Amino acid sequence: MPQTEVIFYQEPTGKAPVVDWLKKLKKKDKRGFAKCAALIKRLSQEGHELRRPAADFLRDGIYELRARRGKVNYRLLYFFHGQNAAVLDHALSKEAGIPAADLRRALDRKANFEADPEAHTYEEATNND
Repeated sequence: MPQTEVIFYQEPTGKAPVVDWLKKLKKKDKRGFAKCAALIKRLSQEGHELRRPAADFLRDGIYELRARRGKVNYRLLYFFHGQNAAVLDHALSKEAGIPAADLRRALDRKANFEADPEAHTYEEATNND
């Protein structure tokens, strides 16, 4: 099975909300970050084959990566664009479900990405200094 490339959604301003959130999480909750990073790695390795409890289908092409740390459920919302998985949004909940606003935002970002994948694909800035 070919490896799935995991890419991150980027706003037209150049901000990548999930990348920024992961950087903050790494400082605030190293174990939570490690769980999320491990799930992203599994997604790249297993792609469409990744199933519950690590991942689940929500609706309209949106899936979630599911990590739990204590009473907090970390969720990364993504969809498949060809062989790639585009991570669109993150959600935190103390319940089992995804807040409706987070799902709506993911669906909006999915539509933006599908309309112009190149403009909405985050690429890490490199310093050549």
